[in-house]
Amino acid sequence: MYAREAFTDEEHSILSRFFTNTDLPVFAVLNLPEIVKGAMFARYSRTHKSLRRLFLDEFYEQPEIGIQSIADRVGDGEQGIGRAEKLYETVFVEYGDDSVAQLGGAHVACEQASAILTKVLERGRLAAYLEQSTRYIYYDVKLKDADGNARFRYQTPPEIAEGPLAKRYADTMDRLFESYSFVVRSLTSYFQTRFPQGTRETRGAYRSATRARACDTARGLLPASTTSNLGIFATGQAYEALLMRMNAGPLAEAREYSQMMLVELRKVIAGFLSRVDVEDRGVAWSEYFRSVAHDMSEMVESEREVTDHREFDLERDEVRMLDHDPDAEIRLVAAALYPYSNRSEQDLLKTAIGMTDEERRKVISAYIGDRSNRRHKPGRGMERIYYRFDVLSDFGSFRDLQRHRMMTIDWQRLNPRHGYSTPPEIEDVGSGVAGRWHDAISEMSELYKDVLKEHGDNVAQYVVPFGYRIRYNIQMNARQAFHMLELRTGASGHSDYRRICLKMHALIRDQAGHAVIADAMKYVDAKDYGLGRLSSELRQSQRRQPTLFDL
Repeated sequence: MYAREAFTDEEHSILSRFFTNTDLPVFAVLNLPEIVKGAMFARYSRTHKSLRRLFLDEFYEQPEIGIQSIADRVGDGEQGIGRAEKLYETVFVEYGDDSVAQLGGAHVACEQASAILTKVLERGRLAAYLEQSTRYIYYDVKLKDADGNARFRYQTPPEIAEGPLAKRYADTMDRLFESYSFVVRSLTSYFQTRFPQGTRETRGAYRSATRARACDTARGLLPASTTSNLGIFATGQAYEALLMRMNAGPLAEAREYSQMMLVELRKVIAGFLSRVDVEDRGVAWSEYFRSVAHDMSEMVESEREVTDHREFDLERDEVRMLDHDPDAEIRLVAAALYPYSNRSEQDLLKTAIGMTDEERRKVISAYIGDRSNRRHKPGRGMERIYYRFDVLSDFGSFRDLQRHRMMTIDWQRLNPRHGYSTPPEIEDVGSGVAGRWHDAISEMSELYKDVLKEHGDNVAQYVVPFGYRIRYNIQMNARQAFHMLELRTGASGHSDYRRICLKMHALIRDQAGHAVIADAMKYVDAKDYGLGRLSSELRQSQRRQPTLFDL
């Protein structure tokens, strides 16, 4: 199910000092400074390499980092880890308080996880995640294992691998990735012709920008079974909740992966995870989740067969505002004044109600202040204002927006019923690209029907390409709206999620009538860009000397 990476004996010796294993897809990071772990995970999201290979190739022999001297001192670190674990367990038992489990954390690499599994892994709020991006690498570069075998980067879920559709699934997936390869390489040439390299642009920055644009456009062909590498940093408490949720899930991949994660995490923070597989604690908790999911699924079983045959309309159906705070400006004025006053909130609300519109605008304007860049966020009073949206977008855009975990976000199962989106460049590029695109997606739709019949709608998600639409809802406060809408409409953003966020911004201003708040989001960017990543890549290339990253 997972490809085992090849390492030399010397590499095994080095890696064993810094990782909890050298042959499994899940492992924790040991004995490295926090800044090095962070740097590795940041680089991890933009390369096809595994974390261990990345460590060897780009970090271990860098003298300025000093990892080799750390390795010389570490030797066999198991004894030290064991002493620390005993101390953790003593404190955990003595205090008997869940908050103790917030005080220790671990860096874990989760490799060869399907896109379906990554959404399970990333569902928790209180953790940090960096996921391999479909923007920075070509997914037609095959994954090689220690035996020299190479295969495309997709996961075969255990349910299908052990069922009658295994061969058809593999053959269809291989054809889909071959189509992706044809499309993404054609698009790279197309964008290089459409946007020639300028005199100010370095070769590395230009290549990165054209590759990003091609990969962004072609990603709709990638199936939800596409594998990804994911770096996680979380507390013991967050991991405990994650593992219990995974154990309750309907997918064998998630349940098996949770067991691998538990083994590796117990090598570094065992005391915080002692309850996960205890019958009357973690096991009972997982059973509670499983029972609720089963009962709710049965309640809507008949409704699942209903298909909305209405033609998708981009303006009407993509983003809808479901709810908002009708008294937003009044509540915001009271919330803004509260920390600077000695009066009760009730009294401040009365004052805000008695103000004129212009007086309220002055208070709100002063509270927002003069924001010289998008990282200057207004205060927590903005968290009193809320917006709720229902979104029907391609799965690729959902994957990007779901990463804003401080929002309340929930989603439905991925399926082909809402149709798929096709970027306009697919029709423009010529060379049979459009035909290849539509044929490949249609073949996956047919496979979905058979997998659905054989294995049910949870497993059938694996065969659905990113271009198909998924329905999800988002509730966020105004402070989060500042962050997400300004970030996701930036020049380097994908055109699809830029459009979604621009619609949200317009609905805040026009439907909710919160013009003062919407206008304060002055870094929401509605401009049209060609090679959106180019300016960012140029800035990166000007800050450093050319490296392997530019090749």
